[in-house]
Amino acid sequence: MFSYEIIPHPPLSSNRTMNAPDTQPACLMTNLGWLLGHANHVLGTEIARALAPLDLGARGFCVLSTALEREVTQKELGQEIGIDKTTLVVTLDELERKGLARRATSSTDRRARVIQVTEAGASKVAEGQAIVEAVQRDVLSVLPATERAAFLSALRRLNSDRLAEATACATAPRQREPRAA
Repeated sequence: MFSYEIIPHPPLSSNRTMNAPDTQPACLMTNLGWLLGHANHVLGTEIARALAPLDLGARGFCVLSTALEREVTQKELGQEIGIDKTTLVVTLDELERKGLARRATSSTDRRARVIQVTEAGASKVAEGQAIVEAVQRDVLSVLPATERAAFLSALRRLNSDRLAEATACATAPRQREPRAA
């Protein structure tokens, strides 16, 4: 079994200080979108780095863990995870090449393809889940236990209610490009 060691978050170097939330203008520190986006980006990079030894990116881990132990079509999986069809196909091609997943005909609709996670894929999910949980524990450790529970509860409520569906708009917000290390 793969073990994950928490690597302390490095202090901000002088060339990264500009990106640190505590050095941002007050208007950003009260902007919910910016705060959630920044936190999502930084957490995503930490998880990607932690999953790298498994040769499994964060997107691959998300696809495998979401498809594990249930029949889900490619279309449903893409909608649940929030990735477009092309990106999902490329991710599935890579997972199939590595022997972690396979596409099969749906038992309820022969026109639809479902994702089946292989034994090797299930093993990667178990290893990856332990890693993701360790990173999340480390990140949340800066909050007192009562605040952690309240924070997670509030995010779950927002994501299942008010922020459950994206609003259609003419110019959708762009995803942030990864920063150079």
